[in-house]
Amino acid sequence: MTGLNCPNCGAPVHLMWSGAVQTTCPYCRSILVRRDLNLEKVGVVADLPPDSSPLQIASEGTYGGKTFVVVGRILYEYEQGAWNEWHILFSDGKSGWLSDAQAEYAVSFLTTPPAPLPEAGSLQPGASFAWDGARYEITVITHAHYKGVEGDLPFEYWDKHEAVFADLRSYDARFATIDYSQTPAVLYLGAAVEFETLQLKNLRQFEGWEL
Repeated sequence: MTGLNCPNCGAPVHLMWSGAVQTTCPYCRSILVRRDLNLEKVGVVADLPPDSSPLQIASEGTYGGKTFVVVGRILYEYEQGAWNEWHILFSDGKSGWLSDAQAEYAVSFLTTPPAPLPEAGSLQPGASFAWDGARYEITVITHAHYKGVEGDLPFEYWDKHEAVFADLRSYDARFATIDYSQTPAVLYLGAAVEFETLQLKNLRQFEGWEL
């Protein structure tokens, strides 16, 4: 989408996804929320810490026989490091998430659970749940700190501080996350993937590193 300008610095803002609710100005780093056809400044993104992910906004790939492009990012830190949640837009207009944590990848999609999700305080590793014809088991519960955003997102996400996530796996490599960063909690279902199978291109270049 074109024809939008940053309300803070006046620079042109191009939304890569017509359904974006939030984006960031690439010039002044303002966090912008879409209000109908206008943009409202709600904050400023601090400089994001450097990381070793080869992904970036506008990277492209393939999953499930469909191509996608990276249009946004949320960065989290926790006691063992950091990870990225890349917002990806598919060729059929559907959006999802590509989790990128220490060279481990998973693609997932927002899913409506058949029953209310458990409270975060009641979770224990090893607990199991049945969703979408598969049984998932909690492998890890992560207390994370929100560090920043960039690009186009499907919701407002700029004033968070801490978040709890429960990651689950099934025996056939399916992947699930219960996200407690919002109320009520939400469920994402997908699958763990190998880097090579994503057929990624337009990646960041690192000195001495080749695909």
